[in-house]
Amino acid sequence: MSSAGVLAAARRAMPSPNDTVRVAIAGLRGRGRDHIHEYSKLQNVEIAALCDIDESILNKAVSHVEDVAKKRPATYSDLRKLLEDKSIDVVSIATPNHSHTLQTVWSVQAGKDVYVEKPCSHDMFEARQIVAAARKYDRLVQQGSQSRSSPVLQEAVEKMREGLLGDVYMARGLCFKWRDTIGRTPVQPVPPGVDYDLWLGPAPQHAFTRNRFHYNWHWFWDYGNGDLGNQGIHELDIARWGLGVTYPTKITAMGGHFMFDDDQETPNTISALYEFNDGGKKKMMEFEVRHWMSNHEGGIGEGKGGKFDPNTIGNLFYGSKGYMAIDGYETYRTWLGKEQEPGPSGSSREKHFENFISAVRSRKRSDLNAEIEEGAISTTLIHLANISYRVGRTLYFDAASYSCTGDAEANAMFKRDYRKPFVVPKFA
Repeated sequence: MSSAGVLAAARRAMPSPNDTVRVAIAGLRGRGRDHIHEYSKLQNVEIAALCDIDESILNKAVSHVEDVAKKRPATYSDLRKLLEDKSIDVVSIATPNHSHTLQTVWSVQAGKDVYVEKPCSHDMFEARQIVAAARKYDRLVQQGSQSRSSPVLQEAVEKMREGLLGDVYMARGLCFKWRDTIGRTPVQPVPPGVDYDLWLGPAPQHAFTRNRFHYNWHWFWDYGNGDLGNQGIHELDIARWGLGVTYPTKITAMGGHFMFDDDQETPNTISALYEFNDGGKKKMMEFEVRHWMSNHEGGIGEGKGGKFDPNTIGNLFYGSKGYMAIDGYETYRTWLGKEQEPGPSGSSREKHFENFISAVRSRKRSDLNAEIEEGAISTTLIHLANISYRVGRTLYFDAASYSCTGDAEANAMFKRDYRKPFVVPKFA
């Protein structure tokens, strides 16, 4: 069928507000379990299919869905086979970073709307292609930046827009997480029931090791983007949102892999600085990742549920009239004036999956709280910081040309080499 035919068929099949939205979830370990939990709570939403390259993980997820929904979903190891099912409305992707863009492209080409976990791309090239593909095939695509669907964070950003903090000139993102060493793991046979070729997807061929598989793939450049692209993307997206900026003009990052002698390639400690000049007004963002023991800042991470929390995950915003602390994506507090008197505050839970399904029903891209273009812009900030760290110098980014001015080495890192046939096509 032609692309026009796919789109026409997809539009005819779109669910009405009272129809059941049929969801397929790809990637069922870790965050994928959360996808199952969240969709199972929504009315007129059916988890119709599950997909994972690890048979043991897939079987556990099937049992869980059967317990909750009293109905067995279809099962797949290869997403491409799942996409042949024309009754599927939505694909929800919780696979490793290196497959996010390609799997989203496949899904929108098949006429499906997509919820894709953060970061939506593995590199700069993919950040452009995922947006272009969503536009070409006219699909609704949401990045898993849950903070955007937190009523209290929406309120916090609105307070800043209204001038509560005065001239907000700087944001600081904090990603201090207790991360132990991953040690070293030897090459070993691929575990039974694992389709390792599908797991590798676009990534280079590499012998199987446990550290390059479940979760620890985050710390290898072939698959992940370090903690900047793991936990950090949430806080970086909030920082950019709160500042009201898009692309940076100047990026500097430095750090390293400190303290542990293990297999990890990405830095476990990194500090990134961004300068913005949107509309001729300069603003600044700081972002810091720490991996071990650390202090809290601005009260973030202190006393959650009356228990000590070793993590400090959140944001600080500084303005001419005061400052704001955002703790995770559920709470904000403000302090105003020279005396730092307590100002407005709030707390609430996010409703990101609910927002996505509502947009699927309305067919309005503007209803998405983390529409893919916003997600892609925030994701590029992750990539630019990692590139700056890897080349060891400041980058000067030009959004118009989507390149680093006068830096061929940095620009060469915008796109990886793909392992055929897992190639992200060029749309833009």
